[in-house]
Amino acid sequence: MKSSRSIVIERLHQALNEHNLETLLACFAPNFQGEQPLHPDRAFEGIEQVRKNWSIIFQDVPDFHAELLRLTVAGDTAWIEWHYFGTRGNGIQLDMRGVTIVGIEANLTL
Repeated sequence: MKSSRSIVIERLHQALNEHNLETLLACFAPNFQGEQPLHPDRAFEGIEQVRKNWSIIFQDVPDFHAELLRLTVAGDTAWIEWHYFGTRGNGIQLDMRGVTIVGIEANLTL
């Protein structure tokens, strides 16, 4: 049986691949904290920046696809290994792999 915490990640994954921005945003808490340790100047709070970021990605990479490689949920934390790929509008390939770590509360990512 799937946990409610893994279900929110599956919803997020499906929304990414459907390019469904509203469903994607519904996976995030209003006070979502976005942190990128390699780029600390890109930290933000709130889903409006999530909207802006993913709107740009969906527009710039019309065939964007996310592959969920691994998912581990421990308590209220999920570790997700992603492979993002597609072709940018300028013809350059997107091929990105990485891990996101998210808190999950009330079926929303924090």
